[in-house]
Amino acid sequence: MGKIKAKSNSRSKVALDTQMEDDRLTKPSNRVKTRQQRQEESEYVDHKLSNKIITQAREQQMELEEEFGVKSSNKRKKVCGKPTLGDDAASDPESDLDETEYDDNLVDVDEDDARALEMFMAPDPSVRRTLADIIKEKVTEKRTELASETSDMSYMNMVQLKPEVIVMYRGVRDVLSKYRSGRLPKAFKIIPRLGNWEQVLGLTEPNHWTAAAMYQATRIFASNLKERMAQRFYNLVLLPRIRDDIEQFQKLNVHLYLALRKSLFKPGAFFKGILLPICEAGDCTLREATIVGSVMLKNSIPILHSSAAMLKIAEMKYSGANSIFLRILLDKKYALPYRVIDGIVYHFLQFEHDKREMTVLWFQALLVLCQRYKEDMSSDQKDMLLDLIKVHSHPTITTEIRRELRNSKCRDAEAIEPMEK
Repeated sequence: MGKIKAKSNSRSKVALDTQMEDDRLTKPSNRVKTRQQRQEESEYVDHKLSNKIITQAREQQMELEEEFGVKSSNKRKKVCGKPTLGDDAASDPESDLDETEYDDNLVDVDEDDARALEMFMAPDPSVRRTLADIIKEKVTEKRTELASETSDMSYMNMVQLKPEVIVMYRGVRDVLSKYRSGRLPKAFKIIPRLGNWEQVLGLTEPNHWTAAAMYQATRIFASNLKERMAQRFYNLVLLPRIRDDIEQFQKLNVHLYLALRKSLFKPGAFFKGILLPICEAGDCTLREATIVGSVMLKNSIPILHSSAAMLKIAEMKYSGANSIFLRILLDKKYALPYRVIDGIVYHFLQFEHDKREMTVLWFQALLVLCQRYKEDMSSDQKDMLLDLIKVHSHPTITTEIRRELRNSKCRDAEAIEPMEK
């Protein structure tokens, strides 16, 4: 059997200079490129889809107008100089928070309501503590107990930091004090993995961070810390910064608002580190409660965390901001356990012998409770609430509360009917 002859290459018969000339020049390929065609097709939206988009946008606009009381003729101001969230934000799957959802011009605070709310504030509010204050206390305790062998290891770590580590995080501090966008130093990203992360974080001086740096830090700590540690970061770093910003500028920076929204991705840490402390302090203003409440209103919160928070707020010493948070959580229409409903009802019944004039926010929270959970109340609870609104009444809201209570079933109606027969 003879050998199979290799196919002759026609290219080898061409002169060398001709081959080099052909290789230098590009020739059009036979492949049909459809990228341009797909791009042209994507520029046109089907009329059915466009109608759906317009309808959805109108519905969202109406919801905003109803929520904040903005008339349709008032145009929202466009965000000038839209802040850049940095390169790290693009790679974060949870970083798709819409910055334009918060417009500080829409947080309208009625001065009369604000003055009425001040009547229910604690006369001696607790002193706000920050991370720097706690670190100073620990260092002082360590110095006084340096000779003791039973001193806590965390205090030992408070002192035994290498000089090069201190110098490195002082440099990180300088970066965060001027940060606007871009990547963060790697030394900062590893802080949540450290055992003495609070001490190392204190070296960066969070009170000097920019608002953009605070947002990036909240993203990192909310994603990498456990709930208990994230709670401490929220309470010692994020909450004081938010309250100071609102107090100083009478509004909240867009980066800090996004950080507040990001903190809600760990609901347990949010409630224990931000919401409950701000209620316990007793000095929460109407503006602060409105901004924090708007974050709760936009985000979905698990029923377990919301139920525990409502029960805890109902058992606290009352301040005007408590009514705002209760109304927002009640309006989410959870299937609440009877224990939580009983606790909230008892919270309102405590005001029967209160001589102060109740605020509109208090009546609104009571109305939402009656609207959402009127059929989950017992007949005795409804009777006591009807007696309550005889003591504290509002020209319009009281009538609605009475109508909701009288024209609804009771949860013990099945047990009462057989006894009557």
